[in-house]
Amino acid sequence: MKIKYRNRHLNINLALGLMWMIWFLVVYFTSEEIRWSEYGLGLFSLIYFAFYVYQRNNKYLTIADGWVKVNSPFGKKLKLDEVQRIRKFAGDYILKTDKKELVINTKIIDSESLKDLDTELQKLDVTWY
Repeated sequence: MKIKYRNRHLNINLALGLMWMIWFLVVYFTSEEIRWSEYGLGLFSLIYFAFYVYQRNNKYLTIADGWVKVNSPFGKKLKLDEVQRIRKFAGDYILKTDKKELVINTKIIDSESLKDLDTELQKLDVTWY
């Protein structure tokens, strides 16, 4: 099961990428001489576009084969049967094992996917606090 990002979260990355790209193009076409630092504007736009495409294609979370994984380049991964406690704090789910902790930010999760996540977490026989 894949837990999707909220569309607003994705659209913000797209809008920031467009903003940086427009700013870069304005500077590029209106300046007589472009400094090397102004190419950073184009780089920022590419980074935000890359975030947008990555998040659109890979979703936020994957729950499959007894694992929950945050789909980011350095995302954490937990085995669901090792989860001992789940804490809901400030809108986040904090899944805890003996050695690890995984924080799931529910503010950036699509509302339909959040229902699916709640259902999956309720299936676990763990302590909620």
